[in-house]
Amino acid sequence: QVHLVESGGGSVQAGGSLRLSCAASGRTISTGTYTVGWFRQAPGKEREFVAAVRLTSGVTVYEDSVKGRFDISSDNAKNTVYLQMNDLKPEDTAVYSCAAVKGILAPQTMQSRYFYNYWGQGTQVTVSS
Repeated sequence: QVHLVESGGGSVQAGGSLRLSCAASGRTISTGTYTVGWFRQAPGKEREFVAAVRLTSGVTVYEDSVKGRFDISSDNAKNTVYLQMNDLKPEDTAVYSCAAVKGILAPQTMQSRYFYNYWGQGTQVTVSS
C-alpha cells in the first residue's frame, strides 16, 4: 500500500510560482516501477491530467497548457515527487492531487486518471489575476 500526501499549495498572483510536493510512504516508490502523476480539478469540472513521471526511467509527460511552465521531478532519497509551477495563471486554480501506480505506463496511459490506484487528498492552488 502506498500512502501519498501533498503539500505546498496556496494562493498566489498571476505570474507567481509554487512548488507542490507529493510525499510517499508505505512503499519506496523510487526503487519500484512506479509512475506518479499530478492531476487537478477545478470547481464544476472534471479531474484533468497535469503531468506525470515514470520514476525508473525519468520519462515525463505534460498536458499541453502547462508545457514550459510546469516541471515534474523526483527526489528518490525523500521518496517524494515535486511539481514546480511557474508563470501561474488564474485558469490553473484547482485542487491538485498526486497519484501513483506500480507499473511502466505508456506515455498516453500516463495521462489517464483511471490507471492510477493510489491517490493523495489534494492541495488547493488559487491564482488571482
